[in-house]
Amino acid sequence: MSDDSNDDKDLEKIREKKMNEMMDKEGDSAVIDAPIKVTDSTFENTIKEHSLIVIDCWAEWCGPCRMLGPIIDTLAKDLTGKIVFGKLNVDENQRTAMQYKIMSIPALLVFKEGNLVDTIVGAMPKEALEPKLTKYL
Repeated sequence: MSDDSNDDKDLEKIREKKMNEMMDKEGDSAVIDAPIKVTDSTFENTIKEHSLIVIDCWAEWCGPCRMLGPIIDTLAKDLTGKIVFGKLNVDENQRTAMQYKIMSIPALLVFKEGNLVDTIVGAMPKEALEPKLTKYL
């Protein structure tokens, strides 16, 4: 066998290893820098896929929800690789809203390792919200 053939096999092994690493990270918070859409049908898998995820329960007609939206977008960018953010429209996904007893919106459901660890209700500035979330890192 020639050296070129061995080099090609080595290179292919390296490519395969890197591809597997990338596939393993695909669901990881390292690559998610914007809120992801969550629905009743994707909710359970979504909270299991991410070690720390904050689900923003909102509705289109809700003024405070619209105020909180840009703050969530900014935090998703600022905390990329640490916290994943999701958005659940409670009007379109009533089963999940009922399951978690969402009575007021906006409501943030904080899940760590698939377990609900906190519920934060109401809109607030980024400076007040960020420490409430980063304490779970």
